[in-house]
Amino acid sequence: MAKAKYGVNTICTHTGEIKDEQFGGAVSPIYLTSSYPFMDVDVKRYPRYFNTPNQQAVGEKIAALEHVEAAIPFASGMAAISTTLLAFLNQGDHIVLQNEIYGGSFNFVVEDFHKMGITYSFTDGINVADFEAKIQPNTKVIYIETPSNPLLTITDIKAVADLAKKHGIITMIDNTFASPINQTPIDLGIDISIHSATKYLNGHSDMAAGAVATSKELMDRIWHKAKNLGGNLSDLNCYLLERSIKTLGIRVERHNSNAQHMAEYLQHHKAVVKVYYPGLKDHPNHAIANEQMHGFGGMLSFELDGKYDAFTFQKKLKLIKPSMSLAGVESTILLPSKTSHALLTAEQRKAVGISDNLLRFSVGIEDVQDIIDDIEQALK
Repeated sequence: MAKAKYGVNTICTHTGEIKDEQFGGAVSPIYLTSSYPFMDVDVKRYPRYFNTPNQQAVGEKIAALEHVEAAIPFASGMAAISTTLLAFLNQGDHIVLQNEIYGGSFNFVVEDFHKMGITYSFTDGINVADFEAKIQPNTKVIYIETPSNPLLTITDIKAVADLAKKHGIITMIDNTFASPINQTPIDLGIDISIHSATKYLNGHSDMAAGAVATSKELMDRIWHKAKNLGGNLSDLNCYLLERSIKTLGIRVERHNSNAQHMAEYLQHHKAVVKVYYPGLKDHPNHAIANEQMHGFGGMLSFELDGKYDAFTFQKKLKLIKPSMSLAGVESTILLPSKTSHALLTAEQRKAVGISDNLLRFSVGIEDVQDIIDDIEQALK
């Protein structure tokens, strides 16, 4: 894809806007109709075909941010993930995935793939050799997530992409934690970038959505699967998502700076055993993160000392919200063992390093000293 004509914040603000031809309004109008004409038209529009004006508008904005030819919005992150995987995997095929991925993605693979005759292998995902060792003659997809949920592991995107190209394998990445502000995986050779747009793309904790971005050729395969599975996003939510992305660049910039500050503060706190954040110089994958990311993101995890009860700590917080999701403008916190990774067994969580006292912290855009003060009063 040619270099973008505008800077990232200009793209966020203007790309994909629908011009209000009737009244000249400053924002995109909402087309709340499920029925369009079919005679004497170039495009037969239908919401399940992902081609309504609002669906196309937000897709164009996401595609520009991801440096790809095409993007489409979905009704949820899991709709985007499951549809994309099934567009490239059939009975008899095999997929390689890193161990540390979103719990919903993990659960979809281990619960449903065997019913479809699709086999899979999980790998540590730290070194490219880990992926290569799992490749089989029928491997069709390599799936990664970086930074990962919830331990913020960093996978070498370019190395995985190069490996996959050598074997003729499609690569997919869950780019949710980074957002296209901090990371553009297509530039590093990845084929398909996927988002839970519920998170940073929306950023206001008021809607669920997903997104897939890729080339026109690969999107054609995804679209044919998507229109049959029916995971389209409503036009109202498309409008809200396009509106939210207007501030994505400036929001993520603040998330980045606040999270870096909080990671350094927690790293030296007597109540904290371990902090997971790729912006810390002692993070095992800091060098790779520094090469492939433009910012280290607003997500971190930390493990409380065993003498503190993680449930009680969360109940004592006044500003930071114990909440199921992440990436809103407000700071939120949760226990992965009870939420995002509750579907994994205790043994599976232990295998990937998720302890019962591990807290996933989505750092918001508040004044950082207020966030620190809230943690201090809760610990006391």
